[in-house]
Amino acid sequence: WEVYRLRWSIECTFSSMKSRGFDLERSAVTHADRLERLFGLVTLAWVCCLRVGVWMNACKPILIKAHGRRATSVYQYGWQYLARALRWDRPQAEAYFGLLSHPFPALSTA
Repeated sequence: WEVYRLRWSIECTFSSMKSRGFDLERSAVTHADRLERLFGLVTLAWVCCLRVGVWMNACKPILIKAHGRRATSVYQYGWQYLARALRWDRPQAEAYFGLLSHPFPALSTA
């Protein structure tokens, strides 16, 4: 089960990079070096959204639906707050970018 859980988290990560978030599949990039750079930038953006989502979930937990799962993913939660801050709330965006310079907490302290 542990291996399956790790595999599933990787599947969810790529799914959010492809069809559920950054829509990486729709890019017309075909050159290997350019695709590598694009994938690197999307990965950095995904980690930024995840970091903000983890922090926001600690401050204001994601709603749990009746079936026991979260209403939205942690990544999506961070993306929503980060996008809103970048558009409308510059001081909040600066606070989020300051958060990005701190590493994720260790699993034992989370």
